[in-house]
Amino acid sequence: MRKLLRTGFAVFLILPAMVQAEALPDAESVEFCQVAQQVLANTTVVSENTIFTDMASYRKSKPGPEPLQTYQIISYSGAVPVMVSCKVKAADHIQEIFGTDAAGPQLGCPVLAERIQEQAAVELEAEGNGDAADAMRGFVIEQNEPFITGSSYLADFELSFVGDDGLIHVNSPGLQNDFNSLWAYVMPERFIGQTYCHLATTTYLKALARGEMEPGIVMTTTDDAQVTPVE
Repeated sequence: MRKLLRTGFAVFLILPAMVQAEALPDAESVEFCQVAQQVLANTTVVSENTIFTDMASYRKSKPGPEPLQTYQIISYSGAVPVMVSCKVKAADHIQEIFGTDAAGPQLGCPVLAERIQEQAAVELEAEGNGDAADAMRGFVIEQNEPFITGSSYLADFELSFVGDDGLIHVNSPGLQNDFNSLWAYVMPERFIGQTYCHLATTTYLKALARGEMEPGIVMTTTDDAQVTPVE
């Protein structure tokens, strides 16, 4: 495996359980990381989500549990949104605040990556491009183990690469620090109960499947990272 590598008061809604089976929102929408929170923590609590337009602010952000706040940033290659990054709360922290039935079990970033992959394939089929849809389903979603430090999550990594098997592989590195983990005894509370993910977008995956973009793009979280589209 290659190197991995609106803030305010929340409104809480109880949504149908089917939310986790529905199509994911567009990666550039404020709803994306709200739904990512619901999927990853198996919760129906809806967060107040903020989309950042500078990487430095995203790097420093820490999701809050009460009110439930999540954070999002989109990385671009030119005008193409290639990656969406989410910082959300861990399932056990939501349980601590809203009750044991409010969340769980915790899921990892590759679960979302697999949903994005299948959604991209379905969209390609709807566009009449069955060959690209088949190619999409042949992509290998890496089962990346989550990091426990923010510096590792924020390190440069290849979003996609061609493996030794000749197939396109897709990374979805993340961070997992459960609220009830051993780290809770040595870390400040704002650092625990966190789930972070970097995820390839459907737009980027479809471009790879059509041959419009080449695998191997390296993502960065430095101050000059491109987080707004450029035509």
